Amino acid sequence: MAGTEQRAATFRQVFALREFQAVFAGQLVSVAGDQLARVALSVLVFDRTRSPGWSALTYALTYLPDVVAGPLLSGLADRWPRRQVMVVADVARAVTVALMAIPGMPLVLVGALLVLVQSIGAPGNAARAATLAVALSGDRYVLGKSVMDITVQLSQVIGFATGGILVAGIGVSQGLLADAATFLASAMLVRFGIRARPKPSTPGSEPGRWWPSLRAGAVLVATTPKLRALVAVACVAGFYVTVEGLAAPYAAELGGGPQALGLLLAASPAGAVVGMWIVSRWAPATRLRLLGPLAIASCVPLTLCALHPGLAVTVLLWFLSGAASAYHLPASAEFVRAVPDNRRGQAFGLAAAALKTSQGLGIVLVGAGAEYAVPSTVIAVTGGLGVLAAAAAGLAWRRARREPSSLGSDTADPV
Repeated sequence: MAGTEQRAATFRQVFALREFQAVFAGQLVSVAGDQLARVALSVLVFDRTRSPGWSALTYALTYLPDVVAGPLLSGLADRWPRRQVMVVADVARAVTVALMAIPGMPLVLVGALLVLVQSIGAPGNAARAATLAVALSGDRYVLGKSVMDITVQLSQVIGFATGGILVAGIGVSQGLLADAATFLASAMLVRFGIRARPKPSTPGSEPGRWWPSLRAGAVLVATTPKLRALVAVACVAGFYVTVEGLAAPYAAELGGGPQALGLLLAASPAGAVVGMWIVSRWAPATRLRLLGPLAIASCVPLTLCALHPGLAVTVLLWFLSGAASAYHLPASAEFVRAVPDNRRGQAFGLAAAALKTSQGLGIVLVGAGAEYAVPSTVIAVTGGLGVLAAAAAGLAWRRARREPSSLGSDTADPV
């Protein structure tokens, strides 16, 4: 495939870059704090309402804002200096999360602030992805992306595994304040560790205009079979991510408390850490060829929840699902590589919107289903549907790989 190197890069090459070190450290602390906050909010809502549906809906609010914020705000990463966008987004999120920590705040306001936090993060995340694609050339970007994804998953493991214990010990408000502090730490690391660059040039459209950027990004993704297929494969996550939204009621079904919840939430990201490390060592062509089979494998273990296994077996099944979900690494890296630099922020936002829509909608639907059936059965049915969706997306990707690229050779390499 054009633009894809035959030899994998090395971790030494990636970590030798100061900019990558700064992004890596900032991502590590902020994502760990996010998972602590998610546990705190899950406990808060479920304790107040005792409703699986409300618990799942609250968790879904960490995904749904990207449906709007992704397309509308991610383009800021193409119209403003990207380091500035990342710093402002981190500081704004720190302030908003700190407001959520006010004791006794009504759940409606907590939900509104949660939507705001996720919306603010859209341009920051797009700027981070675009910055990495410029700073890391060739297969170093793929490996760097794998390190960042592993960092996210490892941070989730740490945050989820310890989150239940910490929330039980320090309380919900203190957990949210800890999350706010991690955003400030990330802002400092980005400000002093990332090289200042001007905003990317945007030929063919007036700089700073929102609508031309949004329209151009949408047309690019919608009319390119390769990009469409990659988005479809990524959206399979809407099926297997549902375990996170039902983790609290699932733990209750098993008779467990916050500690069981933390183990369940940590299982999938722990598997993803192992899976992404393995995938990152494969040859580039192998990664891309196995996107479809891995997408299917990410949903198969969930179907076994129909047997109503205990905590240990469920943790293993969710771990295996997370390991197979490592296909997101080459899929997302290939998507960003295939888009011109001056469109990456907007295209990333559109792809993120599609991904988050599938994830948020999936969580909401299984939450509603859990009002009428036990969580283990709902997850099993969702896993079966995911297998079918993954098979269809895999076929689309296989066809797209065989077609000549319409993006042109100048967009194959990000640098």
